[in-house]
Amino acid sequence: MRVDCDVVIVGAGPAGLALARSLRDCGLDIVMVERQPLAALTEPRFDGREIALTHGSVAILKALDAWARLPAAEISPLRAARVLNGGSPFALDFDADGEGPLGWLVPNHCIRAALFDAVRGQAGLRILTGVGVVQARTGRAAAEVVLSDGVMLRTRLLVAADSRLSALRDALGIPAEINRLGRSMLVCRVRHPRPHDGIATEWFDHHQTMAMLPLGEGISSAVLTLPSAAIDRLMAMDDAALDRELGARFGRSLGPIEVAGARAAYPLVTSWSRHFAATRAALIGDAAVGMHPVTAHGFNLGLRGQDLLARLVRQAARRGRDPGATPLLRAYEHKHRAACWPLYAGTNLLVRLYTDEAMPARVMRHAGLRLGATLPFVRPGIRRVLMAR
Repeated sequence: MRVDCDVVIVGAGPAGLALARSLRDCGLDIVMVERQPLAALTEPRFDGREIALTHGSVAILKALDAWARLPAAEISPLRAARVLNGGSPFALDFDADGEGPLGWLVPNHCIRAALFDAVRGQAGLRILTGVGVVQARTGRAAAEVVLSDGVMLRTRLLVAADSRLSALRDALGIPAEINRLGRSMLVCRVRHPRPHDGIATEWFDHHQTMAMLPLGEGISSAVLTLPSAAIDRLMAMDDAALDRELGARFGRSLGPIEVAGARAAYPLVTSWSRHFAATRAALIGDAAVGMHPVTAHGFNLGLRGQDLLARLVRQAARRGRDPGATPLLRAYEHKHRAACWPLYAGTNLLVRLYTDEAMPARVMRHAGLRLGATLPFVRPGIRRVLMAR
């Protein structure tokens, strides 16, 4: 059985769902393919991850009719951020300078649910769940994918949105730099008696990286990064033992810590695709670039990338042109790579510097925080990135 369409999106994560929604009402026949069953899209499970959304990302979610579908109680304003190094009392602080929140923290599963709710029943969109891609090829006239149920999809534009370890990217022969860091991140919500005042704190401590993200009153998300074996040991603890472990690591600035829900662990892997586009194909979200979570920018880059691709495709559709034409895909690749590379390279450099325990690196990172507080363009520049609409 063969199905012809204009656009095939492989992967119904936030980037794929956002692209499908961004292409509404432009006359294109779109098919989305997702390995997970339908229930995983309609009611995604809590996975522990809190997404730090910039003003630009919120504007995109509003335009997609997804922001209003988020539970108000799950939206937490991020009023300021603080960066600490080791045991030094010095902190590099960022705030919105009286212009409102720096951003907002929203659970990942809530964003996924809101985006799926927005595309549910969308005209011109078919969502195939419980099936995966087993073969893919592209040619000058069209791209073709064969699904695990035997159906062949023939399309003018094929979009990979299936994670930083994208199987579709591999099937298309697009090479990628994959960095398995040997470290994992433990995330869980915690209760504490002292107020967080909407301030996110990140510690680059010796042999560990920690963050405390402010949620509701007396609730934060604790994020701890350690070698994977150490995270496995913490995941095996009962709640009382984990309370003591987190309290010892995070200190007592918020008072005694108590685990307030399910915990999750994620191995840290970064990725950079050598190409963001190929003949009749484009990569978006983590399939294009998988960021280290330390700067919390991966999700925001994914939203920006799909928005860029959607604008180009919509423009082509309005003019009756080919949505998978090579010049269009080249324009997408050029612009998105230019936006992503400085953040990807800069984040990786930051991670190397702040996880290196050699004495020169310790001196450099402390000096770097001091310099960031002194130079007049650093904090305003970061503030502009976070608050740009």
